[in-house]
Amino acid sequence: MVLICANSMISFWQTLRIVVQSIASSKLRFFLTVLGIVIGVASVILVSSIGSSAQGLIISQVENVGSNLVTVLPGASDEKGPPAFAFGIITKTLTIDDMKAVERNVPHVVSVTGYVNGSGTIESAAESTGGTFQGVSPTLPDTENVALAAGKFFGASDEGSSVAVIGYKLMSLYPGLTADEIVGEKLTIKNRPFTIVGVLAEKGNSAFADPDSTVYVPLVVAQQQLLGIRYLTFFRAKVDTAENLFGAKDDIISLLKRRHSISDREEPDFSVRTLDSAVDLLRTVTDAVKYFLIAVAGIALLVGGIGIMNSMLIAVNQRVREIGLRKALGATASALRNQFLFESIVVTLFGGVIGLAVGAFLVWIISLVIPRLGYVWKFSLPLDSVFISIGVCTLIGLVFGLYPARKASKVSPIEALRYE
Repeated sequence: MVLICANSMISFWQTLRIVVQSIASSKLRFFLTVLGIVIGVASVILVSSIGSSAQGLIISQVENVGSNLVTVLPGASDEKGPPAFAFGIITKTLTIDDMKAVERNVPHVVSVTGYVNGSGTIESAAESTGGTFQGVSPTLPDTENVALAAGKFFGASDEGSSVAVIGYKLMSLYPGLTADEIVGEKLTIKNRPFTIVGVLAEKGNSAFADPDSTVYVPLVVAQQQLLGIRYLTFFRAKVDTAENLFGAKDDIISLLKRRHSISDREEPDFSVRTLDSAVDLLRTVTDAVKYFLIAVAGIALLVGGIGIMNSMLIAVNQRVREIGLRKALGATASALRNQFLFESIVVTLFGGVIGLAVGAFLVWIISLVIPRLGYVWKFSLPLDSVFISIGVCTLIGLVFGLYPARKASKVSPIEALRYE
């Protein structure tokens, strides 16, 4: 048994030495063969890592809105699918009265905030920009995680007043002024004047909005003076504890059905989502996109595998005399087959390791660049994609090296020694 193991080790090191000599004798062919695998593995690692980081960014931004939230959206939709507004459908079924009814009548709801969205020209005396504004209830700081850098958020007494709170980036409209100095300055939205009462603390971009570049005005003012509408884009209700979240959701559904005269058998004209269901939906959608992109990137690995097979076939044809000489000296068909198969695996694994390094380096570069654009981006290198890439490289070496190896093992020594 010991003798067999010793002979196997000697055979392994001899095969490895032959493979290394073969690679060294044809460096250009080796480089071009490895290049396909490097590009394929780097693509898989890059797509997988960016997908994981982007998924983390999107989900963290949703969670960062606040905990224990129930969101009520206009229009019916499947709870496992996107809401109606995601398809550009404008539904006018939610009103301020619906929002106030939820605030008054649903147990465990501690605050409710209504929202309407718009865009237009935003101007100061010195600068002008195209931007977004949001009409919100004065309860926004209680419902979401909102912090102020200066001033205050408008209150219930300001609901009909032309006051505004600006995002952190909009301080650029007032060059040379600090956040405290901006409070009290004038601002126009769609040519309508507003007085700034507060500046939000920097929050960072999200996948869906940029609160740092948004102007917040009282809900009724946005509806009547800026948009000319009476409905809500959506509203959010904050529940006192996580344990009461689903009970509050059911109560909201029952209340709105009664208000909208909808029976239990009819489809409601609104959708109610909790934060965890939104996170699950986003995770499902981003996973699907991520794996689709990984599959597309995997095509590069397949192309690399075909390149390896072509390269190995060329190597067999170029080394016919060597194969014949080794057979004449007693090399078995299985030893020759294992040599070329081993060479194919070494090439693919070498390319896989280089591809991992290149992919990880590109991911690291991206993790340095994206935060400079204002996004919270974390370096992510999923271990499953690393192991899968190495495993796929080994499989490619076996599959695409098998035919050239079998062809090498079947070369006739007599024909090979006469080969020119």
